[in-house]
Amino acid sequence: MLPILSVQFYATASGKEPVRDWLRGFGPEIKRRIGEDLKAVQFGWPIGMPLVRKMEPGLWELRSSIPGGIARVLFTVVGAHIVLLHGFVKKQQRTSRQDLDLALRRRDEVHHDRA
Repeated sequence: MLPILSVQFYATASGKEPVRDWLRGFGPEIKRRIGEDLKAVQFGWPIGMPLVRKMEPGLWELRSSIPGGIARVLFTVVGAHIVLLHGFVKKQQRTSRQDLDLALRRRDEVHHDRA
């Protein structure tokens, strides 16, 4: 069975991939957990709560339970690709405006570049 969507990392103009760099900061068990959750999205899209929540038009969050909190990966879908825009470990009830605004800017950039 082939995945419905493939995973891509958002890249800055200088070629940096912030979500890939963020993931590298975790140990193997946490990386495996987030990877399994991403795989569930790849093969099961569209998928909802408790794993994925729609944040804004064209912006979703993947919610991975990890020791010490919940890892969040904000992503958009472009064609047959999940584009991972921003990752963080959520410490508060609400997603911070700063995290959301960063993901929205990247979402708009990705969709504009592919239009």
